Amino acid sequence: MEKQKLPNGVLSIILGVFGYLCCCIGGIGFIPAGIGFFLANKAEKQYKENPENYDNYNQIKTAKIIALIALIINILYLGWTIYRISTIGWDELQEQQRMILEEWGVDQ
Repeated sequence: MEKQKLPNGVLSIILGVFGYLCCCIGGIGFIPAGIGFFLANKAEKQYKENPENYDNYNQIKTAKIIALIALIINILYLGWTIYRISTIGWDELQEQQRMILEEWGVDQ
């Protein structure tokens, strides 16, 4: 019997990387990273039920690690963003961003 590929291996990696890339947007990258981590866990459980049927378990382990790292970074960044908004205030945060953009010469 020919071995099959576990489902969602590539998708989990893509979602983990996309979540990592979105970490600097207020930490909202935890959504794709969380989905990627969930899909990798689901595939890992499927592998553990019948390990002799599948051959891309290393890809799932890699996807799980990437998604977990992206998830942790995003949750920390989201917490930091919430802390900044609660201590500084939304208006002051927007004023700081406006001043930085003016410094860099970016028109709004």
